[in-house]
Amino acid sequence: MQVSLKNYTLRYLSIAFLIIITIWAALFYAFILEEVYDNVDDGLKNQKILILREVYEDPNLLEINAYGINQFRITPVGDGDDFSEENYLDNEFFYMPYDDEMEPYRVLRTGFYAPDQKPYHLEIRTSTVEEDDLILNLTTALVVLYLVLVLGVYLINELVLRRAWRPFRIILENLNLYRFGKKDYLKPVSTNIVEFNQLNEEINQMWRRNEEVFDEQKRFIENAAHELQTPLAITINKLELLMEDESLSESQLTQLADSKSSLRRLVNLNKALLMLSKIENKQYKDVRQINLNQLVKEISEDFQDFLSFKDITLQVAEYGFFDISMNKDLALVLISNLFRNAIRYNIKGGIISITIGQNHLSVANTGNQAPLNQEKIFNRFHKGTQDSQSNGLGLAIVKSIVDTYAELSIDYRFEENMHIFSLKK
Repeated sequence: MQVSLKNYTLRYLSIAFLIIITIWAALFYAFILEEVYDNVDDGLKNQKILILREVYEDPNLLEINAYGINQFRITPVGDGDDFSEENYLDNEFFYMPYDDEMEPYRVLRTGFYAPDQKPYHLEIRTSTVEEDDLILNLTTALVVLYLVLVLGVYLINELVLRRAWRPFRIILENLNLYRFGKKDYLKPVSTNIVEFNQLNEEINQMWRRNEEVFDEQKRFIENAAHELQTPLAITINKLELLMEDESLSESQLTQLADSKSSLRRLVNLNKALLMLSKIENKQYKDVRQINLNQLVKEISEDFQDFLSFKDITLQVAEYGFFDISMNKDLALVLISNLFRNAIRYNIKGGIISITIGQNHLSVANTGNQAPLNQEKIFNRFHKGTQDSQSNGLGLAIVKSIVDTYAELSIDYRFEENMHIFSLKK
């Protein structure tokens, strides 16, 4: 699943914070307990020294054999009891009447000899931290810290990084909107970030190089088409005059007819290239309101002979009106090329179905072909079949006209053995 750079950063920072805080919490908890117990143990050992000193001064303290206010007790060593003057520290729970529950205590156990040289056990206790409360409080504090950190990163992303990345988003938007010869609507990029300035400059240089190459190609095609127009017309006229010579054999006439047909295709190719050049150079500037419903009716009448020749059934369904502001000649070429494509690649006795709705027009036709290549179908000189009569520019002209008007779009799909071209606004 794709995510934006901002969310990508926030996601991984959140995970990193969670891992770091979890590890830090475990180490901090162990360190705090160690420090608490170390300080408590030092206090118990100091208290032991004071108690033993008091016992030597006041032997009556040897009779304190239960925990009281002083939190210690002294018991004589019985027969068979282990005795040691070493310090033994442990954690135990004792019932506390005030809290009515068991509370944790740190207990020091040791042994000593009284002034009368009798051995005694000494136990000293002191209240210590409740580990469950410590864990709860520490967890609560860390959860709050984690949320504050994540919120802080989010706010930094929104308030700081959003502004820092704004030039990059403008560059991406310009890349998405850029079309050859259409740079007027691109937004300027102003930033003091070195990397973004370098990226923008490299992209602008790439555009300039592409524009120069594209302009050279357009000029070459336009000039070549213009230069070919007159020689082709003269050659066709001479062939027609030559074909009127009665001394020519039938074989020679056939060869001349084939040559004339080839030249006619070259003329059509020449006209198509000229039209493409004019469209891309924005030479069709006259714009008016065009009703495509009416235009479809007019063009269908013009193609009636072609439909009858291939025994094609034309079905037109209107569910609304498709009005658009565009050049009338280009609108005529657009619909005519879609018609011509549907007839040329149809089968004998096939169907052409035209559906017109509110700002939508589709041309569907039967055919004996598999689905066409959606990525190449609108490319110049791409042919879905090996039809020698096709110059491969009909749909390229359609796409060029559509691209001239930002509100128009066209796409192709293959459904239920029908090739469907959809024009939308």
